[in-house]
Amino acid sequence: MASTGAVPNLAFRQLRGQRSAGEFAAAVRRAAREIGEQVACDARYIGRVESGEIRCPNYAYERVFLHMFPGASLTDLGFSARESVRGRGARVVSEPPPPPGAASPGPSPHPPSHRDTDTDDIPEESDVLRRVFMTSGTATVAAASLGLGGAPASARVSLPTQRRVGEAEVLAVEKAVRDIRLLDDRHGGDGLYRRAAQPLRAAYELLDAGSTARRATSDRLHAGAGELAISVGWLAHDSGRFDDARSHYAEALATARLAGDAGLEAHAFCNTSFLARDAGRPREAVRAAEAGQRAARTLGSPRLLALLALREAGGRAGLGDRTGCDRAIGRARAAFDRGAAAGDPEWMSFFREAELELLEAQCWSALGDWSRAARHGRRAVVLQDAHFTRNLALYRAQLTGDLARAGRADEAAATGHQVLDLLTRVQSSRIRGMLAGAAAVLKPRTGAAEVSSFLTRHGSGPSGA
Repeated sequence: MASTGAVPNLAFRQLRGQRSAGEFAAAVRRAAREIGEQVACDARYIGRVESGEIRCPNYAYERVFLHMFPGASLTDLGFSARESVRGRGARVVSEPPPPPGAASPGPSPHPPSHRDTDTDDIPEESDVLRRVFMTSGTATVAAASLGLGGAPASARVSLPTQRRVGEAEVLAVEKAVRDIRLLDDRHGGDGLYRRAAQPLRAAYELLDAGSTARRATSDRLHAGAGELAISVGWLAHDSGRFDDARSHYAEALATARLAGDAGLEAHAFCNTSFLARDAGRPREAVRAAEAGQRAARTLGSPRLLALLALREAGGRAGLGDRTGCDRAIGRARAAFDRGAAAGDPEWMSFFREAELELLEAQCWSALGDWSRAARHGRRAVVLQDAHFTRNLALYRAQLTGDLARAGRADEAAATGHQVLDLLTRVQSSRIRGMLAGAAAVLKPRTGAAEVSSFLTRHGSGPSGA
């Protein structure tokens, strides 16, 4: 319900015209799809805008509205400028309701206030619960919200009217990014996504409502928030939540462009390409990879260009373009061989020779050259650093499928057992899906003892892993 201080947005109501709120919401969703955006607009959202409850849309809706009404600004659409709604009054962010039977945390001491922007409870952002904690009157992103510290699960959080974002807040955002990546390397995305999404809300709350003393601090905060969005998007991607991942990657891309951050833009396009390939949209994968390469050209990182070329190769493989794929792989290897550089971004620590071999294996696999894929897959397994537990399982799952399709059933089954061993520690819907595909290929070979043993263990579910 809108607060009594809300001013109706008459301009937006006029734009709706004779259409019902539901019909207009459908038009918004169609416009979003036209530009590759993800919004879950419904009649309730339109009502909140028209009532004035939402004074400024989030970045995703802003892009959609400006696409629907070319040449218009947010103020033309009846919204307040984003800068004018930052830091106006305390806002409350609550935890989801406790499960049945859980003790109630009790009422919050702060009643919900008028919401200036629409980032609090719109469906496509409801899974992206970001949390901000108070320390000595300063808003600080808490790594404890990842489950790494002692913050109580029942915490209600109030954002103050006056606050300035400084070094401590930026460092906390950057630490959250590193923590998420470390946990993903060890455990995979399934069990982390919900928890890891909480600091993301905190980071964007700091961007939306805070002010910074220095431009350098602001740039770091934008970069940290964007990297956090990509990290959470990857966890969604790895756990099979493709729509959520797409939304997070788009948020990171928007943040990169607002901040003029070419490195963040290249990273967002890199992950968008990867997602598009996995989602069966190879043309989009190629376009995103090419856009990422354009953004990365001035960054001084041959390894980043190599990874983006491999993303392009994956898209071209999905299109059945063997020649284009081979050329992209050649560019990737040439760039990779130039070695590490000072401009290599921190997030690329996973991109070593083993990953290059794995990505090439996936390309040949997509093109149906199973034996060649298996050769590269074996190299990836041999070269992989044992520190990356999740990738140990991923590489072996890829190899299991390629060996199975290449007719090497016993070797595939033996490798499949290794994956099941690792899945006691790694939670990844993506890896389990890959292994299930390999098992389906091996089913006609159940007469072989090694194959039968693997299929029996795989079919027993989590307990068999």
